[in-house]
Amino acid sequence: MIRLQGVTKKYKNQDIPAVSNLDLHITRGETCVLVGSSGCGKTTTMKMINRLVNPTHGSIYINGQDNQQIDPVKLRQNIGYVIQEIGLFPHMTIADNVATVPREKKWPERKIQNRVDDLLHLVGLDPAEYRDRKPASLSGGQRQRVGVARALAADPAILLMDEPFGAVDPITRTHLQNQFLKLQEKLKKTVVFVTHDIDEAIKMGDTIAVMRAGHLVQHDSPDKILSEPKDDFVSALIGGNRTIKRLNLIKIREVIKNQPVHPLKVNSSMDTAKDILIRAQFPAVPVVDDGGRLVGIVTKNILAGLKKRARVADVMEPGGCVIDAEATLGDALATMLNYGERYVIIVDDNYSPCGLITFSCLLELMKDDAA
Repeated sequence: MIRLQGVTKKYKNQDIPAVSNLDLHITRGETCVLVGSSGCGKTTTMKMINRLVNPTHGSIYINGQDNQQIDPVKLRQNIGYVIQEIGLFPHMTIADNVATVPREKKWPERKIQNRVDDLLHLVGLDPAEYRDRKPASLSGGQRQRVGVARALAADPAILLMDEPFGAVDPITRTHLQNQFLKLQEKLKKTVVFVTHDIDEAIKMGDTIAVMRAGHLVQHDSPDKILSEPKDDFVSALIGGNRTIKRLNLIKIREVIKNQPVHPLKVNSSMDTAKDILIRAQFPAVPVVDDGGRLVGIVTKNILAGLKKRARVADVMEPGGCVIDAEATLGDALATMLNYGERYVIIVDDNYSPCGLITFSCLLELMKDDAA
């Protein structure tokens, strides 16, 4: 889908090229993450794909066609672009921001409005609530989701993403990463993703292209990057605790398939709660409302002080240590540490509990991997 052949970019008044003799092939539907320290050439490489920067030497082919032979405006209209600063037009509504490229391509207005609503739903924003609002009224995470929707608006085959989640807090960043991975499973776009964070690269990439001083050092799967770093530079970039980093290769839903969780109803009696707590293999049991949505937890610590007439609603703790089923085991570990708990409850799209992972379970998985 994307092929860089002998690509070099040398800026004026610079002795060393920003990118030097780069060969890189990215297959259709692949997410390739360009990773490296600041100034390694990763963003320049990405910008040469949609001709925001032109190479000094070499060729870049998009689906077999030299991108220098494609009108740059048409080229960019067919390549989605997401950046860290989001780049939404502040004077325009969310709907108009998302509709920017389809309008440039002269789509019929009804088709545009349907596409806007579909995409806002896709990124988890209710069109009825968000389409007429301005960017300033949204949180950073919501604006970033609008940025992704805008990049997808004209249904491009290729997405370029430059540090797309770098400007939000860690919890929001994890949520956005997981949401994008879920989207990518459905859409199968060809994605070039730039980051300086090796943990994000391991989590997000089908392949990782490690760059240093304009050169490609290693282009491999995340698993191979972790297990067979090509040289000392790649080893140093990965850093220590490789066993923990490998947790980002495993989705939670792959682990909880055979670990059913039996939640309590909020209006359950304590006799029911006591029976489930005694039989439970976990330190906590989730509590759900009539719609099956998580509303809190009860822990085994309350067993000793239970009063027979008490109900679950009287003793449950609201909230809980929670993570999405699309997250990785690395996310689960980080969430436990953030909450100071030894477990995390897994929820689905309806916020219904579908599993529970304990700290001891993660330790066993890490031991198995190390072995």
